[in-house]
Amino acid sequence: MKLLLGLFLTAFYALSLNAQSPCTDGRYANDVFNDFVKTSNITFGQNATWTGGQYTLKLDFYEPEGDTETERPLLIWVHGGSFIGGSKTDPDMVAFSERFTKKGYACASIDYRIGFFPIDSANAVKAVVRATQDLKAAIRFFYKDKQTANTYKIDTNKIFIGGSSAGAITALHVAYLDDACEIEDYLSQSTIASMGGIEGTSGNPGYSSTIQGVINGCGALARYSWMEADDVPLCSFHGTADGVVTYNRGIVNPGVPLMYLDGSRMLHERACAIGLEEYFYTYQGAGHVPYASNSGLMNLTINFIRDFLVLQLGCNETPLQPENAPSEEALLYAIDDCDGNPIIDECTLSGMAENEEKSFSIFPNPSSGLLSVNADFEFDKASVFNIQGQKLKTQVVALNGTKIDLSKFKAGSYLIQLEKSNGTVSKTLKFELIK
Repeated sequence: MKLLLGLFLTAFYALSLNAQSPCTDGRYANDVFNDFVKTSNITFGQNATWTGGQYTLKLDFYEPEGDTETERPLLIWVHGGSFIGGSKTDPDMVAFSERFTKKGYACASIDYRIGFFPIDSANAVKAVVRATQDLKAAIRFFYKDKQTANTYKIDTNKIFIGGSSAGAITALHVAYLDDACEIEDYLSQSTIASMGGIEGTSGNPGYSSTIQGVINGCGALARYSWMEADDVPLCSFHGTADGVVTYNRGIVNPGVPLMYLDGSRMLHERACAIGLEEYFYTYQGAGHVPYASNSGLMNLTINFIRDFLVLQLGCNETPLQPENAPSEEALLYAIDDCDGNPIIDECTLSGMAENEEKSFSIFPNPSSGLLSVNADFEFDKASVFNIQGQKLKTQVVALNGTKIDLSKFKAGSYLIQLEKSNGTVSKTLKFELIK
């Protein structure tokens, strides 16, 4: 009798879950609407441009035609263009908006402040900050609407952001850059504060900018270490031959080399290392944003994003486009967190690998150019990194007290790491070089 009752309750519970599934009748998993309604040029904020003028921020809103649902997931799309061009009507943003609206989502494609000069790394970082501020204002716009007029019928517990290229870079930084101290090596605290801080002043103050997931199309993050285990899930897709935003780690180059960024391959490795929910598809041999000009790859990409989203919504749907194996080896480098603690991660198929950390010391610190190392273990070489994690020098140093000559380096903060011949690395120490 107990067995029969248990079976009955299990079946009833399963039926109840199915009845409550947001993907009931195929919504969110399939094209259940024939058409959409687009409302163009909705103002969601305003802020100062890099030249000091005022820019009115606008978005295009897409919703299924004839939809009666009052709690809809929202996808906010951010266009590419190297932070100097592009618009909310770019073909890939329009395609994403139209295709997902037919599945029952509400979509918004936004404009944000673009342009910077001179074209260098410092001004590029400012452009990224401005874009993230504007995207957060758009997110807040929909939270505000939900709590006031409720014009757009959004479920604010299900807001996802994403984009291509610069748009993906923007979305990634909104998702994973959550402390101003994390970009102090690029911009001073006073500069960040003068721009309005990480949250920005682009509009709709006092409302949340919380999201539930991020969609990264050929984008990158300044430092993978900003991703933490309790952050929002990530969906990434990237080509191995991307010459603009590197698939692995490299210099972003929209025509002018700007700075090192961690591409999607590095983010996949970091997510694996810390146990962050993440899904990654590699376009083998493809260049930058290949789906924008290839209908077959666009269909593949739509299916991959669809699989990610229905998982986040709690739907039990058969994947249309499973993940594939990543290409290339991604080596997670040594870097400090905001508190000066070294972050060294290594990802294996089974998760976080054991890192054998041995203590060592360096002196003098600060140094004017010559460093000595002392360790309680055997080592074969020492590597010096800048604070962005770029390896600058490797020197064979098999004996304690061996001098490392850094006299040709500029003054600033650096990291040093020791390595044994078997590949085991030490913990990382930070030191200051003075002139």
